[in-house]
Amino acid sequence: AYGAGTVNGPEAVLAASPQIDYHLQDLPQAWKMGIAMEPIPQALAHQSNILRKRTETYITWLEAGNLPDQAPEDYRMLLQEVNDSSLALCNNLTKKAEGHLDGGKVVGLLGGDHSTPLGLMTAISHRYEEFGILQIDAHADLRIAYEGFTYSHASIMTNALKLGPLSKLVQVGVRDYAESEHEVVATSAGRIESFYDQILQENRFQGMTWHQQCESIVAPLPEHVYVSFDIDGLDPTLCPNTGTPVPGGLSMEEALYLIKQVVKSGRKIVGFDVSEVAPGQDEWDGNVGARVLYRLACWAGASMGKMEM
Repeated sequence: AYGAGTVNGPEAVLAASPQIDYHLQDLPQAWKMGIAMEPIPQALAHQSNILRKRTETYITWLEAGNLPDQAPEDYRMLLQEVNDSSLALCNNLTKKAEGHLDGGKVVGLLGGDHSTPLGLMTAISHRYEEFGILQIDAHADLRIAYEGFTYSHASIMTNALKLGPLSKLVQVGVRDYAESEHEVVATSAGRIESFYDQILQENRFQGMTWHQQCESIVAPLPEHVYVSFDIDGLDPTLCPNTGTPVPGGLSMEEALYLIKQVVKSGRKIVGFDVSEVAPGQDEWDGNVGARVLYRLACWAGASMGKMEM
């Protein structure tokens, strides 16, 4: 990543949230639904900052041309510590999410980097015999233990695909990916379908409407859908401080129209995340993140019968 700071994303989104007016044109009852947010776990944020600082020298070592399997013993021990901590976070989130799901809640996760939702995805996989993921993202996130980190943000979908009930991964807006990731998609026997940003834009240049493209995107998804929304899937003018911004991407209304079409199709959004919001010197990134989170939460609630449509 170019930059750090996603650990501060939830706080930035929360700080910006009072600026949102709650009435929505297409969901006029949304404000009645009720949305709660758990306290931000400051102990986890503190641990994350400590581990990140310790890994900086290792990442610098990699950037000098070294490979993870060449790492000396102290770096291997550090990698193991980070991987163990990431697994513990995943397991803790799974347990917490299952408690909320048992209580009849629709659960979303606010990151943090894109590695954080795996625990929620795991909880969803325990509840449904089949579900799909709709991933809005500039990146494929199909690396294998990127830089030696098993639970890297660049490996989130590799790890999600290990969940047996996940029958379909549909990616939208991907525009920065490795040849190896393209090969994973191409050889997935249809389990992964990627609507690359370049193709989406070329279709538009040739006269295809966004509604028509949304119909093609939604069609492969099963009844139960988990939405994984990496903020860098948007045009980077909307998320300039995210860790790995890439030119291109969706407008906010394009992304939210797509989510609306998922719900209008009769599918249910059974869980969701918003990740990779990183605050800058002003409130812009948090402002955009808060609005994405609110509208995604409302559409998820509507799909699950939490409000009238």
